[in-house]
Amino acid sequence: MKPVNLLDKLNKFSSHWDPHVVADYNDNDVMVVKFSGEFPFHLHEETDDFFFVLQGEFTMDIETESHTVKEGELFIVPRGVKHRPRAIEECHVLLIEPKGTPNTGDEETAADKPRI
Repeated sequence: MKPVNLLDKLNKFSSHWDPHVVADYNDNDVMVVKFSGEFPFHLHEETDDFFFVLQGEFTMDIETESHTVKEGELFIVPRGVKHRPRAIEECHVLLIEPKGTPNTGDEETAADKPRI
């Protein structure tokens, strides 16, 4: 049990769309990630998707609409909803999801989630 400095964790990597686990919460991974550019449209059949913007902003495209999510705001995509986050400039985001959830919704195309 000790505090986790998210800025320090974000400074340990420079890659985009590459979530890094910083803590465990119940049966969930707490992760930080950097967004830049567009992530592919995807969905998660079994779980909602939680995004909290630490720095910057991104756009969440959901099938027929788009939402700007700004620093200090969170956005939750319900399970089964096709979505795509995208960021014009680098954005830092906190994610919380059940352990083992692939970030693309598909284990074959999912990024590894290293612990830092």
